[in-house]
Amino acid sequence: MFGMDLGLYLKLSAMMFLEFAIWGAWYPVLATRLLGPLKFSGKQTGWIYATIPLGCIFMPLLAGQVADQWINTEFILAGGHLIGTLLLFVAAWKRKFNVLFSVMLLYALFYAATLPLVNSLMFHHLTANNVDIGAKSPYIFMWAPIAWALAGYFLTGWRWVFKTGEEGRDCLVLAAVLSVIMAVVAGALLPETLPSGGSAEGSSVAKALGMLQNPSFLIFILISMAAPGMMQFYFLGTAQFMQDNGVSPKNVPAAMAIAQATQAIATLFVLGWIVQRAGYKWTLTLGAASWLILFTLYVIPRPAAVIVGGQAFHGIAYVFFIIAGQMFAGSVAPKGAEATMQALIFTAQSGIGLFLGTQLAGIVMDKFRVQGQFQWRKVWMVPAGIMLVCVLALLALFKGTV
Repeated sequence: MFGMDLGLYLKLSAMMFLEFAIWGAWYPVLATRLLGPLKFSGKQTGWIYATIPLGCIFMPLLAGQVADQWINTEFILAGGHLIGTLLLFVAAWKRKFNVLFSVMLLYALFYAATLPLVNSLMFHHLTANNVDIGAKSPYIFMWAPIAWALAGYFLTGWRWVFKTGEEGRDCLVLAAVLSVIMAVVAGALLPETLPSGGSAEGSSVAKALGMLQNPSFLIFILISMAAPGMMQFYFLGTAQFMQDNGVSPKNVPAAMAIAQATQAIATLFVLGWIVQRAGYKWTLTLGAASWLILFTLYVIPRPAAVIVGGQAFHGIAYVFFIIAGQMFAGSVAPKGAEATMQALIFTAQSGIGLFLGTQLAGIVMDKFRVQGQFQWRKVWMVPAGIMLVCVLALLALFKGTV
């Protein structure tokens, strides 16, 4: 059915599922704990959310080098998530900003190290088993948004039963439990992935960075920092925005998980089709335009149901811009620099882009917070304006080829 050994498929799918269930358990909803019970400012909340982007700037190449040269990939995954389990449990009970930021930053370094290794392990074993990556990897990638969505629905159910939504630490506890499960799966069940010995990393880095001399690719990288950065407005603000517009706190995780449900469907059934027929230029433009539509819906007067339904646009945007962008980077990668090109786009999207977006979102949210109440229309006009510029730049300057 999947064009590969069923045992391998189940192991790789479990790995992908758990990796993103951990992230999805806390990332969409932790802001409500920070802004609510802990009384953090928007800027402080932004710094907590900046920990993952900071980790993504520094750790992918380091982790890849260690996996290539010295330690089995599955062991790095197991160790990183085992340490992450302890740090998440500690973070769940910290209430002071400086302490919580330090713990979350340390956690983010270990978690960010595992993110690129999940993909590299998957691609390694698909290639080794003569599986068509372009045709069959979506069957594994689809478990990432499914995991994110199910984590949100599980958390909502938990809050309905145990009434833990008001304090909000339960999202970190759930992530910690999932982390220890991931550590067991990685260490005991994932196929052995030995260090390859690799070639000199410097040469591949030079090849990847050399692509920036191409004007179209440079525009792609710049937009890959700007557009994904606007996701931080979404993550920092949406949960509180929903509550301020009448959505119950216990229903927020499930409402936001609509984005991941849409993402799973679009990844499996639409992404390959639209790339083949429309090309990368129009696929990426459609992704950026979906974020523009979402933020526009946030700006204009609308009922709560429209806000909830609009979450689907975030899912579409993620598939057609983030995932399609990684595919584009792979399609134009110089020979011998394929992995480094993935690290470059990962650093641009999830590292530099999200970090700068987090800082901007925190500043904007503080600026438009009056007597404890957010002026949401003014907040959302900022990412909407930036996404409009990104869409126009893609249309005018990006060719879809290099």
